[in-house]
Amino acid sequence: MLAEWRAFVWDPRSRQFLGRTGTSWGLILLFYLVFYGFLAGLFALTMWVLLQSVDPHVPKYQDRLATPGMMIRPRAEGLDVTFNVTQSQTWRHYVHALHQFLEPYNDSVQAARNAACAPGRYNEQPDDAVANYPKRACRFNRSLLGPCAGLAPADHYGYGTGRPCVLLKVNRVINFFPGRNKSINVVCAAKRPRAKGDLREEDAALLGPLQLFPPNGSIDLMYFPYYGKRVHVNYTQPVVAVLFANATANVEHHVECRLNADGLRADDERDKFAGRVAFRLRINRE
Repeated sequence: MLAEWRAFVWDPRSRQFLGRTGTSWGLILLFYLVFYGFLAGLFALTMWVLLQSVDPHVPKYQDRLATPGMMIRPRAEGLDVTFNVTQSQTWRHYVHALHQFLEPYNDSVQAARNAACAPGRYNEQPDDAVANYPKRACRFNRSLLGPCAGLAPADHYGYGTGRPCVLLKVNRVINFFPGRNKSINVVCAAKRPRAKGDLREEDAALLGPLQLFPPNGSIDLMYFPYYGKRVHVNYTQPVVAVLFANATANVEHHVECRLNADGLRADDERDKFAGRVAFRLRINRE
């Protein structure tokens, strides 16, 4: 049995390895080399043809995105911002995340990179004769966020005093013109989860008054449209800060913020992030 196995692996009389001569093995390897080389070439050709039809500056299909999404900062797992005022380790990472997020918004950085645009109108910049000509971005100064700007050396965005700030940003959508030439803003309010019934006045009272910055949560039209990261290199999207000045401690607050703009729908129950964002806030005190 062992001798037969050895003869199968290498037969010195016929000079065969695993039942094939060197010529046979060479032809098989040549066949598979040509075969897989052809497949690789065909795949590369297909990808090349596909890439010729893709514009690197503008998505080919974006007709289904009628309303941009919204998100909060700092990032929180499950959109649940929970911390204990007296335990800094529970909110220090929120403060660090907000510092990092707002660094590009520093007034000095904005002055060096971006332009002072005319407010109250869209900042349209046609290509004219040069396709995909670099666009100038409008300044959004960090100082516009008032007490939520975090400009003081030891600023903790209110998390250390139980008056936290949450930032809201609208996701970037290329060639998006919100508001139909009318002012747009963000509105926030308490919202009870559907499973718990209708909103009661008690929920709003427990959440307390909300302060929005810039005033009234306004977003100027000059930050639109967005032309894409390849040509709008220094673009910094506008941000709205929400200051929870008197939220009741040790209570789970459900908050919903919406983008309020003419012609923009933000009540589609099938997409809970289209033009709005809902999150939870709990401020614990011990």
